[in-house]
Amino acid sequence: MARLRVVALGGRLPAWAEAACAEYQKRMPKGYQVERLDSVPRKGRIVALDERGEDLTTARFAELLKSGAVFVIGGPDGLPNEVRAGADRLLKLSSLTLPHALAQVVLMEQLYRAATLLTGHPYHRA
Repeated sequence: MARLRVVALGGRLPAWAEAACAEYQKRMPKGYQVERLDSVPRKGRIVALDERGEDLTTARFAELLKSGAVFVIGGPDGLPNEVRAGADRLLKLSSLTLPHALAQVVLMEQLYRAATLLTGHPYHRA
């Protein structure tokens, strides 16, 4: 089972974003579980989402899920420097600036898409 964690440092989500994140969390295929947190755990492979991070295809992103990861999204002012510096990998969701709530929804959808790709589900059709 791949244990995935999403850490959102920006506080509570608006209802629309919470509903979308919860829906993708619920849909995760067997063998994949997403835990949503509000602080960075001491252990785990940290993948910090940052506008200067690596740009991955969906297939390459899916590879990150195989061994589990902690995905960290900064708040409205971005990531704290200590989180960025301590991350095992920096990854960007988009070259566009996304609002904090939308970034969480996009990440949850991409986690779902990657997990379905790895399990042979037809959701991803690229």
